[in-house]
Amino acid sequence: MLNLKIEPLKKEFIDIAWKRLNNLTKPQGSLGRLEEIAARVVAIYEDAMPEIKKKAVLVFASDHGVTEENVSAYPKEVTAQMVFNFLRGGAGINVLARHAGADVLVVDVGVDYDFSEINGLIKKKVVKGSGNIAKGYALSRDDAIKSVDIGIELVRECYSRGYNLFATGEMGIGNTTVSSAVVSVLTNSDVEEVTGRGTGIDETTFKRKVEVIKRAIEINKPDASDPIDVLAKVGGPEIGAIAGVVLGCASLRVPVIVDGFISTAGALIAYCINPLVKDYIFASHNSVEKGHKKALDFMGLKPLLDLNLRLGEGTGATLAMTVIEASLKIYREMSTFEEAGVSKNDK
Repeated sequence: MLNLKIEPLKKEFIDIAWKRLNNLTKPQGSLGRLEEIAARVVAIYEDAMPEIKKKAVLVFASDHGVTEENVSAYPKEVTAQMVFNFLRGGAGINVLARHAGADVLVVDVGVDYDFSEINGLIKKKVVKGSGNIAKGYALSRDDAIKSVDIGIELVRECYSRGYNLFATGEMGIGNTTVSSAVVSVLTNSDVEEVTGRGTGIDETTFKRKVEVIKRAIEINKPDASDPIDVLAKVGGPEIGAIAGVVLGCASLRVPVIVDGFISTAGALIAYCINPLVKDYIFASHNSVEKGHKKALDFMGLKPLLDLNLRLGEGTGATLAMTVIEASLKIYREMSTFEEAGVSKNDK
């Protein structure tokens, strides 16, 4: 895991992209961030005229022992129930993925439920629910590493089948609590600064959630200089798997679109393992969860959308997928001044 070869983007490809962008039939820079996105996509693929072939949304599901502390508005049984909903195609992520022309891959990395042989479910269970971080570690170090490796291996497998644009998603009751703990430790932020309302909890539950996270950090003493230690002590397997997806995409030189708060906690783990992954990450949106901006700012990432989203599942990332695809279509399909026979002011 830690020996993946990840390289910074090459300036020569960024220059190639801007040369074409600045010669398209428009005032220079008039398409704003769409142009910036296209230039970065060209540099990621190292292809002067890249093509998005197949798109995948990787949705990792896990339960969390911290739900014993009554920190969520929903019982943990909802995680497994939503997995079935994903597989039936009835969830928000399924609708938006159909709109984006992307495939949804549902992965069980830690659901506290025994799924029978069910069509479409990728079984990679590391644990049957992580440990209650208010009382001890979420995962053993070995299981934390295993969860990251699952994400890396899944990306490699999908890439071998022609996928070259990935979005991250997740499902797990209680996972905003563990994500807040991860972000608090890795960004050296007060718990109150990075903890939000998750599934829509009331004030009493919110205060309890904050106290639970503080207690978890105090009891487990995660080492901020060791992202795997943080993942093991206060994280969860879906966060680790998302970290693996980010690392895997960067090593393969393909873009990865990170969803909201939980996915960004996973990306933050990957960034702290190897900061070069930043070049390959597109932050999809600015979540309502206040810890999300703190994590994005720490990595120097600017979200593409701001729609007051807080569903997770990969919904924001899948919407952003359409923006990235649009930026590449502009780059590939828009005429240059010469092609269109349009006069250009070269002064």
